[in-house]
Amino acid sequence: MSDSIIEIPRELFAIAGSSSFEGRLDPQTIDAGPDSYVFDEPLAWQVDISNTGDALLVDGRVEGRGRTRCARCLDDMSIEVKGHVEGYFVLPEADEPEDRDDDEFERLPDSNTIDVEPLCRAAVLVEMPLVPLCREDCKGLCPDCGINLNEETCGCAAKRAAELAEEEDRLNPFAALKGLDLED
Repeated sequence: MSDSIIEIPRELFAIAGSSSFEGRLDPQTIDAGPDSYVFDEPLAWQVDISNTGDALLVDGRVEGRGRTRCARCLDDMSIEVKGHVEGYFVLPEADEPEDRDDDEFERLPDSNTIDVEPLCRAAVLVEMPLVPLCREDCKGLCPDCGINLNEETCGCAAKRAAELAEEEDRLNPFAALKGLDLED
């Protein structure tokens, strides 16, 4: 059985029953939009499961360290992930709540097990940055020659600025007056 599957013990079916569980989850890779995060070490998770009367409430944390590429310079970077794990599983004998949203919670399966892997993955995804950066002031790559501007400099930006100024002068209808001598 996977380290992410929790077999619900009998005492948790009593109202106000509570138990703690922990384990390790090896997702290897988690995709977050265009970015992929590689985990060389398993994620550590810890959850408390409480019986609320009609459902089992899962509440805890997951943490680990992943690697991805910086969105600007494409260098490998490491990111620490700490997420809040939460879930709500309606007990089999409980009535379905009337104001239920489809994605808010699910029924406890007949096997009386909870797989925390999807809960941990969701918690990690929420914590992933929208744009992973190796550092806040990352300069990225030169769009012309491709060098990493954090490590080297190039003349491409100055060349591009000169070409842009030349193009603006060429398109400006008053550019011909630029060389006109009005001293006389």
